Amino acid sequence: MQIFKFGGASINTANAVRNLFEIVCTRNSNPLIVIVSAMGKSTNVLEDILDKKIRNAAFKTTLNFFKKYHLEICKNLFNNSGNQIFYELNQTFLKLHHTLNRVDAGKPEWSYDQVISFGEKISSLIVSTYLNVSGIKCKLLPATDVIETTSEFREARIIWDSTSEKIQDAVSAYGNYDIILSQGFIGADGSGITTTLGREGSDFTAAIFAYCLNADSVTVWKDVPGVMNADPRITNDPVMFNTLSYHEASEMTYYGAKVIHPKTIKPLANKNIPLFVRGFDDYEKPGTRIHNCKSDPETYAVIYKGDQCLFSFRFADFHFVNEKNLVEIYYVLDALNIRINMMQNSAISFSICIDHHEKKIRKLIELLQHKFVLHYNTGLRLVTIKNYDQQALEKYRPEEELLLEQKSRADYQAVFKPS
Repeated sequence: MQIFKFGGASINTANAVRNLFEIVCTRNSNPLIVIVSAMGKSTNVLEDILDKKIRNAAFKTTLNFFKKYHLEICKNLFNNSGNQIFYELNQTFLKLHHTLNRVDAGKPEWSYDQVISFGEKISSLIVSTYLNVSGIKCKLLPATDVIETTSEFREARIIWDSTSEKIQDAVSAYGNYDIILSQGFIGADGSGITTTLGREGSDFTAAIFAYCLNADSVTVWKDVPGVMNADPRITNDPVMFNTLSYHEASEMTYYGAKVIHPKTIKPLANKNIPLFVRGFDDYEKPGTRIHNCKSDPETYAVIYKGDQCLFSFRFADFHFVNEKNLVEIYYVLDALNIRINMMQNSAISFSICIDHHEKKIRKLIELLQHKFVLHYNTGLRLVTIKNYDQQALEKYRPEEELLLEQKSRADYQAVFKPS
């Protein structure tokens, strides 16, 4: 059994959906499991709509743009204006409007998951309908029916036992279909309330299905031919990895490589399921294979992460930072779900580089200001060079103002203020 995942860029136009059809026709397993993200930049648009609704700002123009975008794709895909898709799509937009009326500024995380999930619900409706009218027998399986999670909105954790049972039962029941199609990024808690798995979480959904079904492989279709050693938008000479180990790929995602969601690797590695990253524009090329390699590549990888915050803790009376103090800091960081991207300590201070979330930073200050003198800088970038050599350091070491820098045997990291 194979799992195919298509991100927003791979289904952002009618022609892209047709290209998806061509790709799934190359499948060699039945049924094929297909996971789709929201189309194009739909998640960003929905976040904008939600933000305006919470602030009591006008959002109807943005909502109309969102609706028109999907309707234009459908008009291009479905020649018959009486096709059932237009009725179902209209009903879905009515549900979205009703959900927006229920948005609660006092429950921002809950509101986020209820609204943003419509991107995947709409894309999966359109893609599954197109596959069916194009001659592929496709079953739309709502992720909320099979992906059971905790109620931690925006960062829900998987309830693996029940999820595995539900996915296996559903796939067994729909085994006479050519394709079973579901949504990435979303699930539901034990009460059936929609949750999300973290931004860009559709890769993780594909890995969940693969883990639960003991799949032969997962293929993630991207707008790049495979995993590159640097972002093609930043450097003009990126190198594609033909193969990567689970370990190497996992570290790259941890440091901020966006080609794969960070949670994707672990469930696949646990069952030795290979992950392929391939380009949807030239889909016959093999791309990058991530699997249980015996050796890691020697080619360096350069990873940039923006919107970073450098946060420093120190004692006003020059007490040393010791293990007991670090435990207290770590406890609060864990409670606030703040992940450290880089850290460094001296005798009297402890500094961490984290993603910039203003609400979390304010809460962090509130909880620790009684004991520490706290300082932070925002608007920063973090660069990581894995498996660096001197040439890589000379080429990618930031020339801008450095705030924090460190090297290990294999990795170089620096936090800097972009010019």
